[in-house]
Amino acid sequence: MNNEKVKELTQKHFDETAGDYNTSHDGKFVKCMYDEILERIVAINPETVLDLGCGNGNVLKKIMDISNAKLFGLDLSPKMIESAQKKLGEKVTLEVGDAEKLPYAENQFDIVICNASFHHYPNPDRVLSEIKRVLKNGGILILGDPTAPFEWYLKILNWGLKWSNSGDFRIYGAKEITALLSKNGFQVSGWKKIKNRAFVINAISEI
Repeated sequence: MNNEKVKELTQKHFDETAGDYNTSHDGKFVKCMYDEILERIVAINPETVLDLGCGNGNVLKKIMDISNAKLFGLDLSPKMIESAQKKLGEKVTLEVGDAEKLPYAENQFDIVICNASFHHYPNPDRVLSEIKRVLKNGGILILGDPTAPFEWYLKILNWGLKWSNSGDFRIYGAKEITALLSKNGFQVSGWKKIKNRAFVINAISEI
């Protein structure tokens, strides 16, 4: 499956599920990462935050309750951005866009959050290059994504993704995601597995 087809399926899937996302399988799954992400944001106390793949704005709404940071959100799905706009109003800057071509300036953000969207990116090196570009020197990527408890299970999951109709591209284990981040100029710390089905990790943009 080519890269544009993956993006097309991703947009279609989330446009179709935007209305009832919170009660969908995806919406229920991602909640397991919320508390860990929010704890890390509080510890860092950023001035500017981008939620990349922000969906319907659930995480951004929670950040609004605990932080005075200037908030931005981007998602490939227009319907998700519509939903987020209704929830967040004018307090957050929201845009429809592609993670491979971020519409932001260099060194703009203290934190970029990527919560349960990274496994949809067919060109992860390009996405990480863009994240690094928009992060300030020493800025932090907080990445949360699905995983599996065993390597053999990861292989089965990734083999099955060729039939995915929701734009899922690759599920990562600790070794692979750490190597990918390191290769793209990030120093990895704070790996935490959640309920053997997800992880959250900090990746500091190295100067």
